[in-house]
Amino acid sequence: MGLAGAGCGYTFSAADTLPPSAHTIYVARFTNATTVTGIQDVFMRYMKDEIARHARLELVDDPAQADLELSGTIMGAEPYPAALNAVGEPTIYNLSMAVNATLTDRKANKVLWRGTNITSQQQYAMVPQAVLVTSPQFLRHNFRSNDIAQLTDSQTQITQAGVARDEAMTQVAQNVYAGMASGF
Repeated sequence: MGLAGAGCGYTFSAADTLPPSAHTIYVARFTNATTVTGIQDVFMRYMKDEIARHARLELVDDPAQADLELSGTIMGAEPYPAALNAVGEPTIYNLSMAVNATLTDRKANKVLWRGTNITSQQQYAMVPQAVLVTSPQFLRHNFRSNDIAQLTDSQTQITQAGVARDEAMTQVAQNVYAGMASGF
């Protein structure tokens, strides 16, 4: 479990330790233990995409039709400030995502694999003193140059946060798949 537990993002070609008789998998909705509303639904899409990408198992929407079931809990996905400027405003955020996952053989009613604290950490920058002319603040006001210099670009920050979230979810889904397929 060292590879998945560390969340390092490295994957390698390992022997497939999934039961040879397993052909279908149901991905249950992960429990959300975070303060981020709806993150379990977003993560489920990333997890299903990762499973489909490998073409080893067929995804099914009904657990009764599945040989295997993947379930788990999203333990964390909140950003936190990693660096501050001279006046205490965040300039860099870390986004740390962590999940616990369990792969169960539904036919034998047996846990095949359990991964705990499967993580990914991504950084993104806040961009103070940058203004997009499409920002709502810019469009509603007649700014002078001194006013514009005081604005921050929330659109850039939101975009960067979204990219960091996508990268974190992709990496965690890859690590979950690597763990369950290789038995780590």
